[in-house]
Amino acid sequence: MADTTHELYKQLRGTARDLAPILIIVAFFQIVVLRQPFENITELAIGFGFVLLGLALFIRGLEMALFPLGETLANALATHGSLPLLLIFAFGLGFGTTVAEPALIAVGEEATRVMAAAAVIEGDPESLRTYADALRYTVAASVGTSLVIGVFRILKGWPLHWLIIGGYVVVVVLTPIAPREIIGIAYDAGGVTTSTITVPLVTSLGVGLAQVIKGRNPMVDGFGLIAFASLMPIIFVLLFGMVVAA
Repeated sequence: MADTTHELYKQLRGTARDLAPILIIVAFFQIVVLRQPFENITELAIGFGFVLLGLALFIRGLEMALFPLGETLANALATHGSLPLLLIFAFGLGFGTTVAEPALIAVGEEATRVMAAAAVIEGDPESLRTYADALRYTVAASVGTSLVIGVFRILKGWPLHWLIIGGYVVVVVLTPIAPREIIGIAYDAGGVTTSTITVPLVTSLGVGLAQVIKGRNPMVDGFGLIAFASLMPIIFVLLFGMVVAA
């Protein structure tokens, strides 16, 4: 218990140090540049305390639970030698962590409203809900697929850069022929998929596999899954827009 308290204190101190530059910049522009006093300074201070505590607890939770859990599952599946189970787990991990991502839900709803306003889709509630759900599940499936490809890369030792270059070639080819309305959404979809839950679990999966598979270097082969998780949604959403517009 004492060790846990000490580690949490260290985490709080480190988080405060990381947040200090943000506070300094905001205070400088508010006081020196804009020359305006802070309103509701008490609420701001309490809010900062919540942010500090929340970030510290979140990071500590990642270290205690999510990172070890991801590595343990990857090691167990790789040790049992079941490739189908490993691929199913990778797809399920990517799909499950993405489909409930709040940022993706928010982007999907906003994209749906804009599409309806531009008369690209019908504006009734049923059409809006169907389009938003279809977009969200498309992105989630793309992240699951990206992890399957990433696991294959680790198992086979394929060079990361060639796969990434090939993926962006596909993006460049699809962009001119996809509907204009979907292009911006597709590119943004690559960013909202890398959430606070997806990133640690996916990273742990890659590092865990690279550690347990003979001949793989965790530093060289264990990282890169997040790059696939950012790339594949662009391709999938561009294709989604082409299918819907057809």
